[in-house]
Amino acid sequence: MRQIPLDLNAAEPASLDNYVAGSNGEAVALLRALAGREVAALPRSLYLWGDAGSGKSHLLDALGAALGDAALRVGPESPLADFGADPTGRIAIVDDCDLLDAPRQEAAFHLYNRVLAAPPAAFVAAGGQPPLGLALRDDLRTRLGWGVVLRLSLLSDDEKADALRRAARGRGLALPDELIQYLLTHRSRDIRWLLRLLDALDRFALERKRTITLPLLREFETTEPLVKSP
Repeated sequence: MRQIPLDLNAAEPASLDNYVAGSNGEAVALLRALAGREVAALPRSLYLWGDAGSGKSHLLDALGAALGDAALRVGPESPLADFGADPTGRIAIVDDCDLLDAPRQEAAFHLYNRVLAAPPAAFVAAGGQPPLGLALRDDLRTRLGWGVVLRLSLLSDDEKADALRRAARGRGLALPDELIQYLLTHRSRDIRWLLRLLDALDRFALERKRTITLPLLREFETTEPLVKSP
């Protein structure tokens, strides 16, 4: 029996299309507008925050990928010189603001000011807390709170179940409720991992000319040793 080579921890590149928004549709809509350079009617500053797993880095990676050279991307590991780049005509993207060290906090503060002085440049950042809750220098915390601040919510189990059903319907499949409940109870809480698992399970079922059921999933997990749940 031929095995299907799997690496479920190797995610496809982040995009705005493969982000499962749930109740975070407003944030996605703003980022789509920024990606389309529809900046005239948008806030010049956008700050996203939320718990781990809410998709902050996914969304910022997706925006950066969509913008290409029009993105000015910096973060905790970036050389200080990168913060000093000219933001004119670009969108500055700063991920993991709460992890910036003191020199990079100062550099991010000055970058923010240069962005606001060079319309239609915009500033997009993310962190794990609302701006005033960040352990950052006061002037940077204040700047991050000046524009639109949106909290990203984790997907509920019902939203994850709906996402799995929609993905299955797109493949002409019907997932049994017991299989969805099993996945949400016993496997990863990461919806992107669950969707990659669905892709792999679909290929497994096609090779065996069987429908997707909970017994097939258990067989799949037994015979495919590379399947890992983060």
